[in-house]
Amino acid sequence: MGLISPKLDKLVQIFQSFGLCEGLQCLIFVERIITARVIEVFMKKVKFLSHFSISYLTGGSSTIDSLTPMMQKTTLDLFRSRKVNLLFTTDVAEEGIHIPNCCCVIRFDLPKTVRSYVQSRGRARQSNSIYILMIERGNNKQEDQLFDIIKSEQSIMQTALCRDSLTDIFKFDWKDDLNAFYVKSTGARVTTDSSVSLIYKYCERLPKDKYFTPKPIFNSTFEGGRYQCSLTLPPNAAFQTIVGPPSINSKLAKQLVSLDACVELHKLGVLNDHLLPLAEEPREIDAAEAYNNYASGAGTSKRKELHGMTRIRALSGTWAHESVDVTLNAYKINFFCNQEGEKYCPFALLLNTILDDDVANAAMDLFLIPNKMVKVSINPYGQVHLSAEKLKKSKRFQEFFFNGIFGKLLVGSRSSAEPRAFLFKREKEIPWSSLNMYLLLPVESAASQEIASFHWKGIDACASVVEHLLDSYSLDGEYENSSLSSSNSYGTFGSEDIVHLANKSIHIQHLRDSVVFAIHTGRIYSVLDVINNVTPESSFDEIYDQKPSKSCSFVDYYLYKYNIRLKYPRQPLLLLKQSHNPHNLLLSKLKYEDGFSGQNTISEKEQVHSHIPPELLVHIDISTDILKSFYLLPSVMHRLESLMLAAQLREEIGYAPSHSWIPSSVILEAITTLRCCESFSLERLELLGDSVLKYALSCHLFLNYPKKHEGQLSDHRSWAVCNSTLHRLGISRYLQGYIRDTAFDPRRWVAPGQISLRNFPCECGFDSFEVPIETKFITEEISIVMGKACDKGHRWMCSKTIADCVEALIGAYYAGGGLAAALSAMKWLGINSEFQEKNVIEAKNIALCWSYLPKFNEIKSLESKLAYTFSVKGLLLEAITHPTQQELGIAYCYQRLEFLGDSVLDLLITWYLFCNHTDIEPGKLTDMRSASVNNDNFAFAAVRNNLHVHLQHGSGLLSKQITEYVRSISEFVVDQQLISSSDSFKSPKALGDMMESIAAAVLIDSNLNLDKVWEVFKPLLSPLISPDKLVLPPYQIALQLKDDMLVGHGCDSNRKGAKAQAAICLLKALKERGISHTEIVAKKGQQEFASGYRSCTSSLAHNDSFFEDGHIINLRSCKKEKSLDRSTISSLSMKPAFVEDESCILEHSRKLCNPKFNEPVVLQLKTEKGGPRTELFKLCQTLQWPLPRFLSTEEKSRTPICLDGMETPHFNTFVSCIRLHIPNTVTIELMGEKRTDKKSSHDSAALTMLQELQKQGICVLKEP
Repeated sequence: MGLISPKLDKLVQIFQSFGLCEGLQCLIFVERIITARVIEVFMKKVKFLSHFSISYLTGGSSTIDSLTPMMQKTTLDLFRSRKVNLLFTTDVAEEGIHIPNCCCVIRFDLPKTVRSYVQSRGRARQSNSIYILMIERGNNKQEDQLFDIIKSEQSIMQTALCRDSLTDIFKFDWKDDLNAFYVKSTGARVTTDSSVSLIYKYCERLPKDKYFTPKPIFNSTFEGGRYQCSLTLPPNAAFQTIVGPPSINSKLAKQLVSLDACVELHKLGVLNDHLLPLAEEPREIDAAEAYNNYASGAGTSKRKELHGMTRIRALSGTWAHESVDVTLNAYKINFFCNQEGEKYCPFALLLNTILDDDVANAAMDLFLIPNKMVKVSINPYGQVHLSAEKLKKSKRFQEFFFNGIFGKLLVGSRSSAEPRAFLFKREKEIPWSSLNMYLLLPVESAASQEIASFHWKGIDACASVVEHLLDSYSLDGEYENSSLSSSNSYGTFGSEDIVHLANKSIHIQHLRDSVVFAIHTGRIYSVLDVINNVTPESSFDEIYDQKPSKSCSFVDYYLYKYNIRLKYPRQPLLLLKQSHNPHNLLLSKLKYEDGFSGQNTISEKEQVHSHIPPELLVHIDISTDILKSFYLLPSVMHRLESLMLAAQLREEIGYAPSHSWIPSSVILEAITTLRCCESFSLERLELLGDSVLKYALSCHLFLNYPKKHEGQLSDHRSWAVCNSTLHRLGISRYLQGYIRDTAFDPRRWVAPGQISLRNFPCECGFDSFEVPIETKFITEEISIVMGKACDKGHRWMCSKTIADCVEALIGAYYAGGGLAAALSAMKWLGINSEFQEKNVIEAKNIALCWSYLPKFNEIKSLESKLAYTFSVKGLLLEAITHPTQQELGIAYCYQRLEFLGDSVLDLLITWYLFCNHTDIEPGKLTDMRSASVNNDNFAFAAVRNNLHVHLQHGSGLLSKQITEYVRSISEFVVDQQLISSSDSFKSPKALGDMMESIAAAVLIDSNLNLDKVWEVFKPLLSPLISPDKLVLPPYQIALQLKDDMLVGHGCDSNRKGAKAQAAICLLKALKERGISHTEIVAKKGQQEFASGYRSCTSSLAHNDSFFEDGHIINLRSCKKEKSLDRSTISSLSMKPAFVEDESCILEHSRKLCNPKFNEPVVLQLKTEKGGPRTELFKLCQTLQWPLPRFLSTEEKSRTPICLDGMETPHFNTFVSCIRLHIPNTVTIELMGEKRTDKKSSHDSAALTMLQELQKQGICVLKEP
């Protein structure tokens, strides 16, 4: 290979020979740790091996690349579960590990001993496995070494066989040894000699902390000339006490009781068939093997998957394909505008499905422009019978208007290969998809709410217009109409108030507020007015205030551009409002408002009107109220379709008892991601669902597995709630098809009968709507575009999104129907979370065994502080008993209750925050939960309520730490949130654990009554956190600040504390630079910023602007500058430093934002499209400035535009204004030059800004 050794090249070839083998498990043995690490890194960079997951495993030596015991266990677990395919390892993996599915073992470095050779070969457990030894060709030393190893192995085997044949008469069958325990399935055994060490090994695996190390206690008694030993295991063991048989000496008695304990532990399933402490590796029995091969990296944000979209059953049908009478269900859509005088015609949705009640009575708000909103209400409108003739006309009406407004009625062009033609054909109907079939028809405004009354006059008029156009358009797409007289006499019809249109002549007063179709453009317009003093003979350039062009009048213009000779040149022109593309009207009005000032950041776009001679227009006898409603329908139908999809998912889940109904709007929120840009998303419900899932599984495990200790329960729960498991469950229920993961694009939305202008043909390689569950539809490429669907609905989706949606769906059912509904959703998903009332009774009965009489006064005192009286006092006694009480013979502790109580308080606090803070963003809600649900917060509550004195423990270290903690918080008047986020008040974990255990005890004692638990704990935890009191941990603040070349160091007893210390170091460094986090800024208040900018204005009032030659830096507008948005103020919090000289201002700003830049930033002067903007953005990123803003204005022309003396094919020009805010100094505002497209105008403005900054010494522009 040149750059790698031949041996490594051959190893790559071996891996390549495996092909796309799924579920491969291959061990590669190397001699040195560094070799394993280097080859692992190299193999990950080989692109044709990217389908393999690669890792390495080493021992726990002191070298830098060695792995800790926890990392070793994690790596082995991943290899066993086939999430790692190629594992490079040292001799640490030669023995002592169990990998039943390993199919290939490769010795990259030769074994040095027979034992190493045999043990490594034994790792290949499958019947068809292979064992590869890599030897250098021509290396005699290696050949001799291998020959000696094989020869020695054969010699040992021969010796063993001969020895067995000679000693048969002396063979002792240890299987029959009474002082040994033998497992037939594996051959494993434990004897009296090894039993004691196995008991100690088992205890080492039990949960422990720095106060408590679980260990067995042996008590021997001498009676009747024999010794008898009793064994007491830690309180969190599978059982606590066992008494062994009498023996002749104390040592043997200890061994015998240990052997009996081993037998009992094996019966309980705590020791596996290899007689080793069972490693908790919970797996679902019904998990398909195919998914195991598919699921490598499942549930992670890095992995992308191709998935399809579920079709909406309510919209499917075939009734439109047949020319027969139909009966459809109607739902009236009412529009109410908040501006007086604005009217919209109501419409009716007709389909053959009965919608669910909440969908049929949905309501929504549409935001048209700033301060203009339309409220939409939907209600059932009964059944409607349509004859075949009316159905045909209704379809024509829908096809004509949706294609005429949002599509094209004249397809092709004179210049293209496709001839110009009218969309409608007599011999061929426009296709209607059976998957998207419904009608949208206008309703009479004065119609009854109960009886359907459609606007049949307008529908019939539209059908007549279509027939007229079918007769008038020739085969080459030219309009030919002989129905009207060709006379040029204006007085043909005897009145000057008569206007000649393409299809009729009508009175002038009937034209206003009517709808017309232009025969030369194929577009639909609404008539605003009749311009009596302007005719087609008027000057074209005077009307549009343009420079002189080739067309002197409208007559010349239409003759020159369309080859149309006007017949009535003396008629007045009509002022028309042209149709436009549909918009997403579901976005909240917040999109128009500045985050701090609340002022509108954009204004209503100037309306573009057209002047067209009447004879080029076909009159349609409907009002503009109907036409205006068409622009609302895409957004309305998108929301309705989404609600139908949510209702369909609700039907799939099947939970609908008479007393509870989960709103489809809540389910819709659970399947909507942030990428949809809606006013809601699954983030809040995901947070709630996470807590509900954790609580339900905790109850299930706690009640159904009373013999499992806290560590085992936690392992089971961790696996059950991990993203990989949730992803599998979501995939199994095809939840990915319901997820809405892309923003609504109105231009891709099509009504039945509408021809899409934005097609995205499917290139996925299969014809079905559903995507097969195969590895070829999985990638980690960052270039993949997420959410964009092809015409068949296939789209790439982040794998983690599916897991998040599972949690959000659980949260939706909990929010809509309580715990019973959430458990029903979990059961549908395949999550086993069931428990019965008898399990609660059994848990109480266990606690009844604990004698509380010696602690009666302690219990009474604690109950009075809790304001709750326990029916089972043993539960409270167990909740306050630390494991260190084992020394006193106590056979119980709070660890299991702590496991349950952690989830109880998590759910209760999350639900409280969810219900009481509905207007804050999900990220802050997560921060508030993290600040509330933590051990430090609970420990503080325990001390504040004087509950810490009731903790029963036997640790001197714990007693000392509790005393110091109580003293530290009592000496200072501190805020609870400050304690939770500060490292100065480190709480003993046992105090928080006790609070969680008490919560679980109240839950069990009250028969799982969560309301009762909250009634007890809300006063204990109050005051609960609020958004204005939130203080983020230093590490999180440091993560959210902008990146820079700063390094912080921290040291602590654990990783979390070390991170916090390092973050504090970074924050101090950033503070010295004047950079603070948004939360710190919020504490100072926004008034400080406003006053700073007001002082800027007052101090520079005599000099409103800097820079001459038409370039403006406007300081007076600083206090209400739009560029001072949330991101700008959030990222920087520095004291203003204003000076009068402009060069000093910019120099100061450059150094203040980043002191390491003492020289101008060198940029490339790129003139291609996008080049100036890229360089300007690069400069802003380098100097830590907020990105500039562009504001573009458009000028339209009827003739081609001339730029720089050259005629272009474009009819529009754009001019952009750029506004750049330099933190704490000035805002620069410049104008670019005219360009024929918006992006190019942005480039012109960016180039102007770069040139100005170069004058001030901020940057240097170099030719590429």
